[in-house]
Amino acid sequence: MTRSPNKLIPADFRTVPGLDALDATSVHLGAPSDAEAIGIGIHTDGDVPDAVGFSREQLADAGFTGDAGSTLVMPQAGAAALVAVGLGARDELSSDVLRDAAANVVRAAARSEKVAIRLFGPIAVEPDAVVRALVEGALLARYRYTVLSNVSRHVALKSLTVDVPGVGEAADAVEQGVVGARAAIVARDLANTPPGHLTATDMGDIAVELGSRFGFDVELFDKQVLIDLGCGGLLGVNQGSTEEPRMIKLSYAPTGEASGHLGLVGKGIMYDSGGISLKPSDPMHLLMKMDMGGAAAVLGTFTALRDAGVEAKVTGWLMCTDNMPSGTAYKLGDVLTARGGTTIEVKNTDAEGRLVMSDALVLANEDGVDAIIDIATLTGAALVSLGGATAPVFGNDQSTVDLVRAASAAVDEPVWQLPLEKKYRKQLDSDIADIANLGGPFAGATTAALFLAHFVGETPWAHLDIAGTMQTEKDDSWRTAGATGFGARILLEAARNFAAKA
Repeated sequence: MTRSPNKLIPADFRTVPGLDALDATSVHLGAPSDAEAIGIGIHTDGDVPDAVGFSREQLADAGFTGDAGSTLVMPQAGAAALVAVGLGARDELSSDVLRDAAANVVRAAARSEKVAIRLFGPIAVEPDAVVRALVEGALLARYRYTVLSNVSRHVALKSLTVDVPGVGEAADAVEQGVVGARAAIVARDLANTPPGHLTATDMGDIAVELGSRFGFDVELFDKQVLIDLGCGGLLGVNQGSTEEPRMIKLSYAPTGEASGHLGLVGKGIMYDSGGISLKPSDPMHLLMKMDMGGAAAVLGTFTALRDAGVEAKVTGWLMCTDNMPSGTAYKLGDVLTARGGTTIEVKNTDAEGRLVMSDALVLANEDGVDAIIDIATLTGAALVSLGGATAPVFGNDQSTVDLVRAASAAVDEPVWQLPLEKKYRKQLDSDIADIANLGGPFAGATTAALFLAHFVGETPWAHLDIAGTMQTEKDDSWRTAGATGFGARILLEAARNFAAKA
């Protein structure tokens, strides 16, 4: 990978270390053999599996009731430790509960390289869904970004065994769990990487490497080509930076006839200082290395499309630059000209994500996509409105929004539809340009979505604002502290189920 010569990068630095760790983890079905820890699912009702070796009363005396999320580690002399993991009531069992349970097992057995998870019947969840959820939960929970730490005590997961009655041959379910985890892990790694180690040009190099490995094409657009294309949104935001911008176009095609053409657009602000509208120096400023979380989610998704058997054609646009203050930075009052000719008055240089995405949305329409899903760490208003657990989704087409909502439910990354209230559109009116990049003081997530809608036009579209969900301060089930990779598995699931309207 070619890197800028002014960077002091450790010789052994790897940009996607989580992918290396995932490659080194073997995942298989069957009875555990050499596991160092064995997790056993226990409900709040019904019989306790004999494999536990304790009665329900004895477990209760130790403080374990079987409630979802609970664990009890029971060391065994000369044998694998047993981890009782709560599954809650039998009639409330779901893929989400199982994904969380697998995560709780590997967290409880944090020092074990080889972990097994055993369930006992009856299980009122479809067998393939059980396996996929367990694999995803375990792999995502054991993730940790340690590549720059010399003192990490993190233990990587070398082996995961899943023992579920009635599964039979479920190798495809194992593979689907692995590729889903891969998509999120790649997104996490990229978003966790410090901005001095990951620039827009680095992002392009990484995309090329991942594309050659995972079966998608990559085209890189440098500054001069962006000038030739008239991508004034991306170029305007880049003006204050010493690093070149990159537009990264990703293309995946299925082996057979495509079910449709889905466009994915990701915001890739590698570091967001706010530009001339400089952000305050508070903890949120530190997190602005993750302002490329949308682009990271799209790139992570592309690593999974081939192996997930996606039948749609998928094209992605990653709009990458940092947003820095300098003598050449774009200024409040400037007017930028986006691809397609729309002029944009800059009322705040910290409303930059929508500017870089405007060019991509026009290009996606020019490419003839059947629908667009964009994803961006776009507004603080998203965090204020729905907190850190749920992302707002907007759109101009209910079927496309519903595609995202269904995908969200399937992977347990919550979204909530907010209205694309057109009454607020006049807040974006400009006296000197076609549109302004900032609305009023309220409903900021909505006015940002309305800005994007201007460039989408009539193409079916959904917009995910992941500013609140991009990171978590502490471990939360399978969500590891740091970047969450939120959205990568949503996009993958949406691509799996995408079909163009007749």
